[in-house]
Amino acid sequence: MISSSFPIVAYLYWMSLLVVTTGSLVFAILAFRRQKPQFAAVSGGALAAALMIAALPSPGGATVSGVLLGMVALGLAVVGGGPAALLALRLATNNSVPQGQHGGILVDNGGAPVTPEPGRASGVDAGAPDAPDATGVPDGEGTAGTHGTFVHEVLRGGLMIGILERLAVAGAILAGFPEAIAVVVAIKGVGRFTELATAEARERFIIGTLASLIWACACAALVQIALT
Repeated sequence: MISSSFPIVAYLYWMSLLVVTTGSLVFAILAFRRQKPQFAAVSGGALAAALMIAALPSPGGATVSGVLLGMVALGLAVVGGGPAALLALRLATNNSVPQGQHGGILVDNGGAPVTPEPGRASGVDAGAPDAPDATGVPDGEGTAGTHGTFVHEVLRGGLMIGILERLAVAGAILAGFPEAIAVVVAIKGVGRFTELATAEARERFIIGTLASLIWACACAALVQIALT
């Protein structure tokens, strides 16, 4: 009687884990597409719930379920890390730094952040094609700031860099080679070094990178905990 209950327990364990993790992925996709921090918060809560379920004693039967969980968790790491990083940046900066058209922030050559025009919220339509930047002028290689200084965008391409970063980190952990995380961080740090002259750029780089790495590590750890 007791032995016959083991398949049922295993089924409920893996089904619950897959459903909660998939729910987290769905909300992460919604947060990614609609840029809603509420969806990112729900996705993070679902990931935390999945980690708590995974921490329960595993009943076994992870041959197929473990593979499915790994695929869902990898997708969650790649997609959900971006909204999680944006949520962390929003909480840290309160949208006080003007956003550029290509995923970065706007600074002038003097190292000071650009002051948005009155009546224009920073980061509105950021990343949309042909969207004007916080100075009211379409973003290019550089534009004139509010004080006549030359404005340029730093930390460009953060979306694609973050996707590749989380894919490499989660993949390295799932492959049993976490030492590769140091290589990923080193490559990113070296590539961004010349853009970190301003305090705003350094703050955005550190907060965004840590949030992205923590999310990817949590997703990969979910699989490792469930399998062990």
